[in-house]
Amino acid sequence: MSVRIDIAGLRPERVAVVPSPLAELGMALHALSEPGHHPGLQGWVTGVSARLDSHLADRMCEADFLWRTTFSDLFLPFAGIPGGSGLPGATLAEDLDLLDKLTDEQFVDAALEFTCALPYGLPGPGPLADAELRRRALELAAARGPQQMRFAERLLADPPRIRGWLRQFLEDCDEAFFAETWSRLRHQLAADARHKTELLRRKGLAEALASVSPVVTLDEPAGRITVDKLGEGRTATADGGLLLVPTSLGWPHLMVLHRYDWQPVLHYPVGSPELAAPPSVEQLTLRMTALSHPVRMRICRNLARSAYTTSELAQVHGMTAPEISRHLSVLKKAGLITTRRRGRYVLHQLDVSVVARLGSDFLEGILR
Repeated sequence: MSVRIDIAGLRPERVAVVPSPLAELGMALHALSEPGHHPGLQGWVTGVSARLDSHLADRMCEADFLWRTTFSDLFLPFAGIPGGSGLPGATLAEDLDLLDKLTDEQFVDAALEFTCALPYGLPGPGPLADAELRRRALELAAARGPQQMRFAERLLADPPRIRGWLRQFLEDCDEAFFAETWSRLRHQLAADARHKTELLRRKGLAEALASVSPVVTLDEPAGRITVDKLGEGRTATADGGLLLVPTSLGWPHLMVLHRYDWQPVLHYPVGSPELAAPPSVEQLTLRMTALSHPVRMRICRNLARSAYTTSELAQVHGMTAPEISRHLSVLKKAGLITTRRRGRYVLHQLDVSVVARLGSDFLEGILR
């Protein structure tokens, strides 16, 4: 599974690396709402939550589906500006001005995208124009509770009112806690943007993408970027550009904006504690499937303690050597065991460090 970005004909000057205050504020709201996703931010979350005004905290809950479950495209409005070449603002106010430039249709579609299962990667009318889509959006909102139902009803009935509410809320968040956070983080983000831009200039897009994350790869002959994620999606730069937007608060999330007719955006974490080469979704699936078999689990119990030959394992488990070999082959293909030769014997042993990382690898994979 992956998200693919077709970049055929993309000119180097149409690739930009630019921090976004609004995108970082969106990630800050997400971390405050889902601190379990971001254990490294526990101190920051605790400090902000402790001094948060109760009225602002209540308003934060009113539309938290825009940032709690995942990250709404409303926090990347520059990608929706016609022409596919919009850039983030230098300040939060400039980013909010870009948010104001989205049409009501764009705003409503992006606001209801995740919770109301609206079409994402394909063209078509939105709920403001399509009565059936509107009915379905309200039905799905109702299934998620009265608060979300009320918000969806107000949004569909009076988009300008909700747009004004959201802008005022974000400005109040800036005053309450984000301005201080941004003043601290923007230097790191600017430095990372300069580094990626220099890589683009000197070594090309492939090197720059590799520095974003090992799970982002470029197939230059095919003109395609692939982001290894537990999901499917496809978009294209077409006549527009490609944006790389760094975040200091985002790990382990690596977001790919692939909304139809919007500029593709990679919203990537900087200074993340992820492994130099995290396993692909396919490799992670292989490992978990390999360990789900009771016989292989018992074999791993032996191999965690010592190195064994195939015939020794066959004797211990009362199985034939070919049967043991098949199980060992599955474990080896999943990268869970190592082998070494001693004379005419081949010894197998569990790679304990790989198994120890499975929990964090799993979380990183599903949250990526």
